[in-house]
Amino acid sequence: MSKFTEHEIIVCQDIEELNRKAAERFIALAADAISRSGRFTVALSGGSTPKALYSLIASPAYRERLDWSRIHLFWGDERCVPPDHAESNFRMVQESLLSRIPIPSENIHRMMGEKEPEQARQEYEEYLKQSFRLPPGEVPRFDLILLGLGEDGHTASLFPGSAALNEKEHWVATVYVKKLKAQRLTLTLPVINAAAQIIFLVAGQSKSAIVKKLFGADSVGYELPAGKVRPANGIVTWLITQDAAAGLAVT
Repeated sequence: MSKFTEHEIIVCQDIEELNRKAAERFIALAADAISRSGRFTVALSGGSTPKALYSLIASPAYRERLDWSRIHLFWGDERCVPPDHAESNFRMVQESLLSRIPIPSENIHRMMGEKEPEQARQEYEEYLKQSFRLPPGEVPRFDLILLGLGEDGHTASLFPGSAALNEKEHWVATVYVKKLKAQRLTLTLPVINAAAQIIFLVAGQSKSAIVKKLFGADSVGYELPAGKVRPANGIVTWLITQDAAAGLAVT
């Protein structure tokens, strides 16, 4: 029995189907959250697969079905670069989504990647406390966190072997990715695992080996960062293209 049987795994024929399913879920979750609490809080992912999703959500057929005045966008991770830098996750979201939707500027909550990393980490953590109006001891509960999957099993900017994987106190961590020679900011597992809904977006044949390892019958998947995403009181949905799911025993 797979250790992920409590998770929902949906194999999509191609990236277009994956994006359509993700967009419909985004809209449904937004409507539900807004009806319950008056707002919809989302932590966005970087990467090429989410970029295609954001472009679809920004198209007229989808954006007009959303009440952007009640949607609050946060970031799951960010590169420590200025917001106009080619590698900035904010810039990618700005170009594919924000510039094309009527969202109030006060509903956009980016990580300040241009600042000194530890200062940016502290400021975003404090910002989360204020945005979610949390008393001491409570952790932010996002309505939705979007995540990707790296070929090494990383998600957000939580990489194999990173000390940030063991972070229990802080909601935001600074991470130096040695193989990329890059500094990043990331939400930590306590925040990710507190989310009500988590959607992984996984596309491409290059991801098939790590997908197979994650969902294998042995315990290897638990050791990978993405395998540590196991919310105690939330739902995880994996949207995976057919080529990425090759060798996976699900239908």
